[in-house]
Amino acid sequence: MAAPMLPIIDLNVFKNQPQDSPAVVAECKKAADALITYGALLLHDDRVSEDDNATFLDLLEDYFDQPVLDLQKDERPELGYQVGVTLENTEKPKCAVDEPCLRVISRLEPDQRPLDIMGHHPDPKCRFFWRMGEVPPYKTQYPGLNAPSVVPQAESLRDRWAPVMDKWGSAMKSAVEDLAQMAALGLGLSRETFTDAGDMGKLLVRLEPHLLAPTASDLVKYDKKDTILAGFHTDLNFLTIHGRSRYPGLHIWARNTGKRIPVRFPPTGRYLLVQAGKQLEHLSGGLIKAGYHEVVVNDSTVETIQRRRTEFPDRPLIRISSTFFWHLSSDYDLAPIPSLAKRAVDAKLQGANVGTTIDDSEDTAYEPMKVGQQVQNELRHIALMA
Repeated sequence: MAAPMLPIIDLNVFKNQPQDSPAVVAECKKAADALITYGALLLHDDRVSEDDNATFLDLLEDYFDQPVLDLQKDERPELGYQVGVTLENTEKPKCAVDEPCLRVISRLEPDQRPLDIMGHHPDPKCRFFWRMGEVPPYKTQYPGLNAPSVVPQAESLRDRWAPVMDKWGSAMKSAVEDLAQMAALGLGLSRETFTDAGDMGKLLVRLEPHLLAPTASDLVKYDKKDTILAGFHTDLNFLTIHGRSRYPGLHIWARNTGKRIPVRFPPTGRYLLVQAGKQLEHLSGGLIKAGYHEVVVNDSTVETIQRRRTEFPDRPLIRISSTFFWHLSSDYDLAPIPSLAKRAVDAKLQGANVGTTIDDSEDTAYEPMKVGQQVQNELRHIALMA
């Protein structure tokens, strides 16, 4: 039986028709409902260029094909690895020790559970964080989360790095910001509720510490089926958006069913995957839950490795995720929006999602805090900050 497909949201409708048109109203509600029901959706955006994504993937394959000693020059552990490179076996999957997450896993049907992370140590993946927001002109409380980007110094990479990263990062940033506005409207909020979050309004949109955040997995070293590349987890940011990867292996779990869904893009067309993160869960009072996911070597990964060995023998066998983390401003006061928090409570009282495997039976407290504090708390859980 074919795996279920996530809802597809057409961003072109939102961009090309009046906000109050029936088509836009319906598409915005569809976007909000998809985030509530699944925690994820596929986004169709005609502005996205697959050629730009391919150029980006080529660049990152070349970068991570460098010797480890060269990669280590780009590490910034003193900044919680929030810019530059994070090497493999550094980041730990939070769910290996997080009780609410372990309860979610225990309630999943045995054949729908993620690969075992109980004995899984740090993930065998690398990552690079490239800043896609401006450095604040004021004294932020969280300078480590707003540090300038790191540019690799290798001669073969240095000159093309920033243009390629900025071009692809800007495309995903534009798409996810438009999706955030669609979701706000679909939730009955003003269009700019999420994109202008904070008293400083539009200035904060430019100052949010968004990150173009590709991961890299060495498929020469880690090519065996059922190898965990990124253990079962949620993302700490507001929304995560992905372009196509050359290698399958991303699984997500639908909130409404608790079923594992291998992520599949339509075979052709300009699509992106969007997942809800912890900041959106917090701001919505749990009406929208951060989406659980893992990256593993599955049958399709193995088949793709074999095919690319034959078709592209001179290219590195490295799985790059085309990933962008969209954040709220570090200095924004994060607290549930009352109307959304009430909907979350009402839904629970009415039995919505009761008995589903993803929702924890215990109430979650979404305490007011700065976004920067929320990020630092999450980084400590995954061993990126002391």
